[in-house]
Amino acid sequence: MRTRILLADDHPIVREGLRALLEREGFDVQAEAADGREAVRLARDLSPHVALLDLVMPLLNGLDAAREIRRASPRTKRILLTMYTEDSYVIEAIRAGINGYVLKTQAVADLAQATREVCQGRVYLSPGISRAVIEAYIDRTEHPPDPLSRREREVLQLVAEGKTSKEIAHLLGVTTKTAEVHRVRIMKKLGIQGTAALVRYAIRRGVVRP
Repeated sequence: MRTRILLADDHPIVREGLRALLEREGFDVQAEAADGREAVRLARDLSPHVALLDLVMPLLNGLDAAREIRRASPRTKRILLTMYTEDSYVIEAIRAGINGYVLKTQAVADLAQATREVCQGRVYLSPGISRAVIEAYIDRTEHPPDPLSRREREVLQLVAEGKTSKEIAHLLGVTTKTAEVHRVRIMKKLGIQGTAALVRYAIRRGVVRP
């Protein structure tokens, strides 16, 4: 039986290229998603063997989508595709239960191997970032966990994407007042004020693109 893959990236051309690469290696790209929420829904419905997720996607970023997929389809392995090599991003991904972390610059060389290895129960890290993780561990560098809850991270991303409280409430299935409460609570937790500051924070965290 061929390995079934869910491919999630908001750029159709990127998805097309990744699909061609994976199918050439004998994998079955079962479905494609253009945003993190669609990826979670498809994972829940289809239970693919592997979910390949771009880190920066609309509505729900790849890391939070991976967290949701872990709950919705526990047997699905999750590979994050990203440009970020900083050890803080890698360590946060590992904390979130990511099975593979592949750099976009090395996707052609790494992706098939990463997919095979995570299906065998291993954790795969692109060679370009393995050193950063090892050094962080040796140095006992402290990377405090994200202070925001799952729902607060969702709200942060939607705020950074320019959604109004009413739009956020509709997407999350809550009241407008609840969405506004989340926004205030986020700013309090992060010690920042104003939407512009929230957007800058989200960009630094790799939640949205500049």
